[in-house]
Amino acid sequence: MGQDADIISELSFEDALKRLEAIVQRLESGEETLDNSIRLYSEGDALRAQCEKRLKDAQARIEKIGLGADGRPTGAQPFDAS
Repeated sequence: MGQDADIISELSFEDALKRLEAIVQRLESGEETLDNSIRLYSEGDALRAQCEKRLKDAQARIEKIGLGADGRPTGAQPFDAS
């Protein structure tokens, strides 16, 4: 799956999510063979991991803007989800 992993890593978040949704629909239809279902599941898992990674990377880039007592921005600090 090396080449497939390279292709998946080049997809935008939106394209990876669309592909993942298409795979879920195909698997839920019940019309795929067992072998093809296993292949699709594996691809879907890789797409899910890629989407999750891109979301985490995006979250790490978000900064929280600090405001002073007068309501004016005082600077930015890394986003903390907790």
